[in-house]
Amino acid sequence: QVQLVESGGGSVQAGGSLRLSCAASGGTFNNHAMGWFRQAPGKERMFVATINWSAGTTDYADSVKGRFTISRDNAKKTTYLQMNSLEPEDTAVYYCAASWGVASRNLERYTIWGQGTQVTVSS
Repeated sequence: QVQLVESGGGSVQAGGSLRLSCAASGGTFNNHAMGWFRQAPGKERMFVATINWSAGTTDYADSVKGRFTISRDNAKKTTYLQMNSLEPEDTAVYYCAASWGVASRNLERYTIWGQGTQVTVSS
């Protein structure tokens, strides 16, 4: 089975950028679709972006489209989330997750989750 560890979170002012990384170990990483989700205090965990196993298809939540970019490097077994033009509303714990099969916005399709990394955006 695959294990996931997120990194790259931190504090940034509005308009700034961060790049999150999700490192995979064990299992067969290349066979998994990957997703990024986020959860703010007191709110539900929500879809951010997905990418399929071959990195040929991506999907984004409307709130981040045009600002965030998901990518993966299967040779490095790592998935990335480049976040530009960050806004205070982006403040949340960000999680990466792996799914067998096609990528999905439904978090219930993801069987393996990282521990999360905090992103804080100040105005």
